Amino acid sequence: MISVINFVEVENRVVRATYRNLMIKAKVVLVDKTSGAPLPDPVTTIASPVPAGSLRIRLTDEIRPGTYFLMALNGHGTYLAKSADFEVP
Repeated sequence: MISVINFVEVENRVVRATYRNLMIKAKVVLVDKTSGAPLPDPVTTIASPVPAGSLRIRLTDEIRPGTYFLMALNGHGTYLAKSADFEVP
């Protein structure tokens, strides 16, 4: 099963994305493209057993402008999927 996470948009410091085939308890983290480091917050956990869905992630004030991407990890922290890069103004 191939997992997919698609970036949709950033508007008013809310990131919207869609996903397919992410298992329950998978975590979606925001990653700084420049450093490659996942940020400790925000982290979204998939709670729905439905094979497809959407995410809304509110960015905290600590998130600086820059290029980011979303990365999905399974319950063991293993890579599942990555979104396209996007800019946070």
